[in-house]
Amino acid sequence: MRLDKFIKVARLIKRRSVANEACDLGRVTINGKPAKAGKDLALGDVIGIRFGDKECYFKIKEIPAGNVSKDHSEKLYEVVEKL
Repeated sequence: MRLDKFIKVARLIKRRSVANEACDLGRVTINGKPAKAGKDLALGDVIGIRFGDKECYFKIKEIPAGNVSKDHSEKLYEVVEKL
């Protein structure tokens, strides 16, 4: 699954277009490296997202085939660290 779609499906960012823009601005990393919106994800990858002056890291536990319910979206990742 593409990075921007996962961020939207997991409800880390509300809209896919905003997730895409965050990737273009260099605010999203995968395993510590800047990532483009079209990057394919793998289980165990750590996504870092910078929200203003705060940074959050999420470890991917599950990659869905499509959209998921709000209750299930929280099971797709675990919060590793908040700065």
